[in-house]
Amino acid sequence: MVTTKSLLSVFSLGLLGTAQAYSRGECQYPTQNPLQGCPQGTLLVGAGQKFTSIQSAVLSIPNNTVPYYILILPGNYTEQVNVTRPGPLTLLAQTKYPNDNTKNSVNVIWHNATGTASTGSYDNAYTSTLTIAPTFNSSLTGSGPTGNQVPAGTPFGNTDFRAYNLNFINDYLPYSAGPSLALSVSYANAGFYYCGFYSYQDTVYVGKLGNAYMYNSTVAGQTDFLYGFGTLWIQSSLLSLRSCGGGITAWKGTNTTFVNHYGVYIHDSFVRAANSSLNIVGKCALGRPWNALHRSIFANTYLDDSIEPSGYIKWSATDPRVNGNTTMAEYKDYGPGWNATGRAAGNVTIVMTDAEYAPYSTLEKVFQEPFTGKFGNTKWIDRKPVVHGN
Repeated sequence: MVTTKSLLSVFSLGLLGTAQAYSRGECQYPTQNPLQGCPQGTLLVGAGQKFTSIQSAVLSIPNNTVPYYILILPGNYTEQVNVTRPGPLTLLAQTKYPNDNTKNSVNVIWHNATGTASTGSYDNAYTSTLTIAPTFNSSLTGSGPTGNQVPAGTPFGNTDFRAYNLNFINDYLPYSAGPSLALSVSYANAGFYYCGFYSYQDTVYVGKLGNAYMYNSTVAGQTDFLYGFGTLWIQSSLLSLRSCGGGITAWKGTNTTFVNHYGVYIHDSFVRAANSSLNIVGKCALGRPWNALHRSIFANTYLDDSIEPSGYIKWSATDPRVNGNTTMAEYKDYGPGWNATGRAAGNVTIVMTDAEYAPYSTLEKVFQEPFTGKFGNTKWIDRKPVVHGN
């Protein structure tokens, strides 16, 4: 008998180490045997299972370079998940809708922030719902223009982390009240497909030597909710504005011994108010420079009327943090939030020409190998994440 599940297409993840070809759609689709269609040895997480938390499953995996897979049954998981292993790891949420992040039914939830009267002050790293980094020290944000100093000899962490159809939520408060990370990636390669990231301040942090790729996902926030030192590429996704504070992006470039393209790149995506009740027309900035080496580019992206006429803004009137090395740019954006006159008057947003945009126009041109800076570090990215069939 041919079932709906068996019609879902088979594809190869192309993992580092021993690649396994399997049907992602079949593995994720709910059936009486949840692990049907999953790679051999896939771990199962859910109520009544051997593993009732994601972290317990992660901790059971050897600290080696063998690829592992975890399938997670629908539910709310209130926990912090930390991934330190170097070997490939794939988290798969069970779902009937593998190509639709709005119907995700696995939520990983944490409640923490820093810098508030009730929580006290400590590093942002303590707050993250999901952290992918080889050591705690390498995940620390730190302060000042260069942030935390990572000890020499710190190894690179996970070479190929992937998550499909999971929501990562830090719901400390329903407004910006200090850094409250949903995601932290440092010294690692991490891809997210049909996922959701929800917080208000500092939602997504990509730290030192961090590489992150997001496809068809939702990132929701209010203040500086894309920030870091590393490289983040957001493709065909939604940036959901829960209010306005600071900017959407607040990158902090890092001096290196090689030419780098660290920064955040938003491509073919949508920037919209989270709901129609928000009074934020013309109030949200595309970004502000955490330091003068900030680099972010919105390319071919729809902007709703929430965006300030100037596009980007300076850090402050007395501390602009803008110089010739600052790249706060747009390329062929459109929609009611695109205002050519306002961009020119604000004199802070770079409206890129084809030639100016070209060095940042593909994944191969921005993702770099750790420590050497060699471009073309993209083997860990799933180039064919769409599941075919129904």
